[in-house]
Formats: sequence, C-alpha cells, structure tokens
Amino acid sequence: MASHIGKLPVSIPAGVEVKIDGQSFSAKGPKGSDAYVIPDGITAKVEDNEIILTPADDLRPTRAMHGLSRAIVASMVKGVHEGYTKTLDIVGTGYRAQMKGKGIEFSLGYSHTITVNPPEGIEFELPNPNQVIVKGTDKQVVGQVAANIRKLRAPEPYKGKGIKYSDERILRKAGKAGK
Repeated sequence: MASHIGKLPVSIPAGVEVKIDGQSFSAKGPKGSDAYVIPDGITAKVEDNEIILTPADDLRPTRAMHGLSRAIVASMVKGVHEGYTKTLDIVGTGYRAQMKGKGIEFSLGYSHTITVNPPEGIEFELPNPNQVIVKGTDKQVVGQVAANIRKLRAPEPYKGKGIKYSDERILRKAGKAGK
C-alpha cells in the first residue's frame, strides 16, 4: 500500500521549470522560485512533464513522508506558477487599512495604528481600504501572514466587527433581549 496522495503525479504547468538533483528539488516559475529537500527514502523523477514520487519501501514512516512530500511539491509548483492569495475583509465603522511603503497601516479602533510589514516573498494589495490581499509563492507563509493580520482584531460575534477571511462566515449572536 503506497500513499494515496503520494501516488498522484504532479503535473508541471507551462512556464515552470523543475530541477531534481538527488534529494533536492527546486521549482522556478513566473511568480518566483522555491526549493525543498525530499526526505530520504523517497525518489522523485520527471516523466512526461509530470513529477513522480516513489517510496523506497513500504514502511509506515516512509509512506507518511511520501504523501507529505507529494503535497509539498505540488503546493510549490502551484506557488511558483500562480501564487497563493488570501483575502481579508475589514468590517467596522472607521476600521480601515492603507498602504505605507510595502507595509500596511491598520486603524482598528485602538488608540494607535498598527503597521504590518510583509516578510520576504509576500506582497500586500489593497483594492480598497476595507480589503487586504496577501500574495506569495509559499502557501504556508501566506496563510500565516493572513492569520497574523486577522489576529490584530478578530471578528466579534455581535456586530461582526473585525478582520475576517473573505470566505469566512461569522456566527452572529443575538444581543440583549431589551435591544
């Protein structure tokens, strides 16, 4: 039994270059480049424009690494090809964001503004003052940066004010009965 996920080949989209040198794997695409060291016991090769990962044996840890490596390789290929984005909405009167250099300055109803600067390989986009788009090639970093921004003012359940993911539903609670 090999890993279900691990068996799936990763197709290489046009414009993406893949290099495999022993255990080191690297991908280069229009959005950037990324590298990963494939764990021992897993072999990667390119065939017919697809990356195929094969486990050396059928031991449980090898099978586990097989699926993980396939998932990481796949997300890197997608990252350098089209990138990852997370969109956050800012909800609340007077809550807003503005670009400050590469970073963003948030006014979130605190007595001070909060400035967030993007880490290496991350870009911010502000289509309007109530929406922030986090973009990058590394799925994990994009998710982490988005989560950090959301933490500045997580949505509250009564009026739904705060920063939420654009696809997130906020569970509303009823206020006091006398309202």
